[in-house]
Amino acid sequence: MSTREKILTAIAANKPALTDLPFVDLLQVTNYGDPGAKFISTLESIGGSVHALQDLQQLEQEIIQEKEKGLLVLNAIDGIENSINAWPATGMEPVHKACIKASIGVAENGAVWIGESQMINRLLPFICQHLVVVLEKDKIVSTMHQAYRQVNTFEEGFGVFIAGPSKTADIEQSLVIGAHGARSMTVYLLNVK
Repeated sequence: MSTREKILTAIAANKPALTDLPFVDLLQVTNYGDPGAKFISTLESIGGSVHALQDLQQLEQEIIQEKEKGLLVLNAIDGIENSINAWPATGMEPVHKACIKASIGVAENGAVWIGESQMINRLLPFICQHLVVVLEKDKIVSTMHQAYRQVNTFEEGFGVFIAGPSKTADIEQSLVIGAHGARSMTVYLLNVK
């Protein structure tokens, strides 16, 4: 028996028994009376901003104005003119702003869930200088427990929770914004009354 076979046999013989995941009663976890208000306060406390959006045409006008200034703005939101459905990764370095729709918002940490089909390219939400996310207000849940119940991991190959602009304080304990992602994150809440 080769060394490789011995190692694999030892691993197979010492495999721990599978255990069930713990049951989480969603009635016992935190539920905010107004998850939208909590989402806004949490996201703003971590450096993001939140604005009401009555309809997508309002955002479309902002995109047009920025493009007229010569800025590269990629829009991945259906329903807005000039949305993209593909963009090569090699052409993303100069992206000033990316507009993406999220499917879930989480009040406890200010995060939004963005699936791969919503981002067009996995690189887009991280390489842009400024990230704009559109989220329907009724898609906000109180906790990650509730969010994970809605995420179908078999539906797409990739998805990510993003909370606020990129930041790190690992380098000489100085806060650096945009170190490995967008320098700003703005969430537009759609259908805000």
